[in-house]
Amino acid sequence: MSVENWDSFISTTDKRMQQVRQAIPETAAGFASLAKAATGAGAIDPKTKELIALAIGIAGRCDGCVGYHAKAAHKLGATRDEIAETIGVAVYMGGGPSMIYGAEALSAFDAFAAEG
Repeated sequence: MSVENWDSFISTTDKRMQQVRQAIPETAAGFASLAKAATGAGAIDPKTKELIALAIGIAGRCDGCVGYHAKAAHKLGATRDEIAETIGVAVYMGGGPSMIYGAEALSAFDAFAAEG
């Protein structure tokens, strides 16, 4: 999938995820708790953790992961160069499909960066 409007994509995905959270509240709460614990400050800072998550999203070919983690990385102060190097690691680990999703990740980051 090639996302043209990342804000719209995230908004639509948020609505769909809300429906899933309502359908499986205990599982959703557990996932939210896991996400909070995994991405919080520790030996690795939150920005680096978001870059790791973005690389995994690229290698896993997950559009939602790319969108959410590109947005979070931007909010945490990631630079375009850091995103580009993250894409390089994802391509190394995920091959050609990661190259395609890397282009999507860069598009998402650029869209969020343009918004400020």
